[in-house]
Amino acid sequence: MSTSSGQKHTYEYPRPALTVDVAIVTREARPRVLLIQRKKDPFAGSWAFPGGFVDENERLGDAARRELAEETGITIADLEQLYTAGDPGRDPRGWTVSVVYLAQVDPDALKPVAADDASAVGLFPLDAPPQLAFDHAVLLGRVRARLADRKPD
Repeated sequence: MSTSSGQKHTYEYPRPALTVDVAIVTREARPRVLLIQRKKDPFAGSWAFPGGFVDENERLGDAARRELAEETGITIADLEQLYTAGDPGRDPRGWTVSVVYLAQVDPDALKPVAADDASAVGLFPLDAPPQLAFDHAVLLGRVRARLADRKPD
């Protein structure tokens, strides 16, 4: 952080890495969630939400859209910020805070293609996903809760 006089400020507090995760859920009788199979460690071969690290000076929503497009080929303009996860130990690489985004889409609109850090991409029942990497099972619980809040009584 620089001031107008060119001074640099430093702080003694440790700083977390910042990531984004994107939950794409289909609008259908039995909703499905879009997941990627991780190509690299940690959790290589495991399923997870598309996502990744935020670049310096990048807006959070832009990072979420970029990671989604890089890993699945899908572009979605309208993402809702759902939750921020920052529990210690959620990522074995170190202290990581993730901002989680949610979008509901028509299943016909999805034509995912695995790329970048994803070795595969798939749609899984929201109520019966595979075992998930990191703390993504907890995040999926947040997704389910938000969607349940929206259902008419």
